[in-house]
Amino acid sequence: MTILDTARKLLGEGPICDHCMGRQFAKLSTGLGNHERGAAIKLALAMQGDLERKEGDGTLLAQLAPCSAYARKSLGMEGQDEPCWVCGNIFTKLDSWAARVADALSEYEFNTFLIGTKLTGLLAENEEIVWAGSGTLYAEPIKTELNREVGKRVEKLTGKRANLTRPEVVALLNLEEERIDLEVNSIFIKGRYRKLVRGIPQTRWPCRECGGAGCPHCGYKGKMYEESVDELIKPAVVRAAGAEDTAFHGAGREDIDARMLGDGRPFIVEALRPRRRRIDLSELARSINEHAAGKIEVTGLGFATAGAVERLKETRVDKVYRMTVAFNTPVTEEKLKSSLGILGGATVKQRTPTRVLHRRADLERIRQVRLAELESMDAAGNSAVITVRCEGGLYVKELVSGDSGRTMPSLTGLLGIPAEVKELDVIKVDSLEE
Repeated sequence: MTILDTARKLLGEGPICDHCMGRQFAKLSTGLGNHERGAAIKLALAMQGDLERKEGDGTLLAQLAPCSAYARKSLGMEGQDEPCWVCGNIFTKLDSWAARVADALSEYEFNTFLIGTKLTGLLAENEEIVWAGSGTLYAEPIKTELNREVGKRVEKLTGKRANLTRPEVVALLNLEEERIDLEVNSIFIKGRYRKLVRGIPQTRWPCRECGGAGCPHCGYKGKMYEESVDELIKPAVVRAAGAEDTAFHGAGREDIDARMLGDGRPFIVEALRPRRRRIDLSELARSINEHAAGKIEVTGLGFATAGAVERLKETRVDKVYRMTVAFNTPVTEEKLKSSLGILGGATVKQRTPTRVLHRRADLERIRQVRLAELESMDAAGNSAVITVRCEGGLYVKELVSGDSGRTMPSLTGLLGIPAEVKELDVIKVDSLEE
């Protein structure tokens, strides 16, 4: 079937605009807009129709008359355009949609954008009918043309550029509800935090009784703890970015009763639906540290990507802990050093600790202890300060207590007497590979 035969078949369904005609042949004769391609095809058909009329057959011309401005202009015919049966003349509204997108984007800082389209059910159905009826193999979807044509106009209106892979904001043309829906991509800010006090969790902890709604168990606050590292960082980020909220991503986490010392734990804070993207990170760090003085501090802030969050979560790095350990009965320094020597370098089999089974799957983990050393101990042998370097993901409290045999080997098992962590500090989290 020739191009003109296919075009003639399309015209047989009813009035069709230049865009919808040309779009059925979008993969042919590149360098043209679909409206130019469609107009050229209609003009060729109009000429064919005039030839048929002069030879006594006006069938094609009768099909062209109600739907082709080019046919009428070329042949001196009069009359008004009828709506395109495929798109309902939506391509006459490209400038209007572009203006609405530009207006919606005016509240946001951005350099790159992308246009998307949500079709009405009728448009999607009409497109399927066109493709099934015409049998054309060279068409492109109506969404593609709408996105491209509106995008070109938005580029001119805003001076920004369209980006098909990593746009900072996506404007969705919701044709069903006649509105613009914006998807504003997050800003990601990486750094390290030090937690200087005990009793603060890393992230917001909704009340386990009410799920955050507020109840007598949580004092109607909706959360188990008054503040967190996440919430101490959040206000300054929200102000700086004009964001609606933040999401916090840490490289592992420390217990609530543990401090995070040394050079801190890597984290990424995600600013959700930011209105501003140009942020002074030095000023942001100052603001966070001033707000959270004495509780946490952040260092080394820099911009990150969405992919960095996944790497942060998936990469397991070594950690160094300092623990104050109490013994049920006095232990000698020699016995303690001998036990730590065995524990250092051990391969540990560890089932999910009893204390976190209510929120963690009951799994067995295999982790390595790199080093276990004695720093100091009291003269009576009732307590000691020890340092442990181990693979990320190892529960070090249970490495000491044994958790009733769920962690093996353990310091308790090696000593033959119960041992328990009384104070815990994380003093180093190794750097992630960039």
